Amino acid sequence: MKIITLVENTCGAENCIAEHGLSIYIETEKHKLLLDTGQTDAVVKNAEALGIDLSTVDTVVLSHGHYDHSGGILPFSQINHTAQIIMQKSAAEPHYNGERYIGIDTDILKLPNIQLIDGDMELDDELFLFSGITGRRCYPQGNKKLSCIKNGEKVCDDFCHEQCLVITQNGKRWLLSGCAHNGILNILDRYKELFDSYPDYVITGFHMMKREGEHTEEEKAVIIQTSQELSQLDTVFYSGHCTGIPAFEMMKDIMRDKLIALHSGEEIL
Repeated sequence: MKIITLVENTCGAENCIAEHGLSIYIETEKHKLLLDTGQTDAVVKNAEALGIDLSTVDTVVLSHGHYDHSGGILPFSQINHTAQIIMQKSAAEPHYNGERYIGIDTDILKLPNIQLIDGDMELDDELFLFSGITGRRCYPQGNKKLSCIKNGEKVCDDFCHEQCLVITQNGKRWLLSGCAHNGILNILDRYKELFDSYPDYVITGFHMMKREGEHTEEEKAVIIQTSQELSQLDTVFYSGHCTGIPAFEMMKDIMRDKLIALHSGEEIL
């Protein structure tokens, strides 16, 4: 198995681009796949710099319907016309941060290889997708500013469009989430319902991004409680992107070697 961070907010390889976004490239025994595609064509340029042939990718999973995870889909589709691109059907709804549109480019929905699903999906014995995350403990406070359009009305985003990818390989399970908008603890609760255990590894943003000194006391309490609960698990977490450096450092103080930073161009496994 091979896992490489193709796009992330910070650089880990001099010849790779960093941008506000996330894309993870994975090779399993049966698949070559992407979780998310970043914000721009950086996913294509970084793959070229790293010697990764994106034309051989067979599956793209979109974790949720935001531009910084979906923006590379159209550039990717220029070099790969056959990979199935899987997203929750609600990811196609308009999404906003205040008045700013942050949803996907609707031209993505015109691609012939788009697969809109509703709920969980088992692709094979290696790949499983799940959504249906309803818990709200340690819910990311940044979600309060985010909304979507349902039935013609702007409402608070409930993140039913968020899905997580589970990869089973060599007796280990990897859980991949783009931003964990539903809260990583709630995602892990849903995972445990499905698998009656916790994953061996998790790759995710934690949606806690703010500049140094800008976190409220309530936000700090959520970060600390989340970190304390995660530190009790026999799970290694890889994080970056929407976690933000100040929050990552707070979490690292508690989680220590159970938390590892992501950077564009770096190989995880």
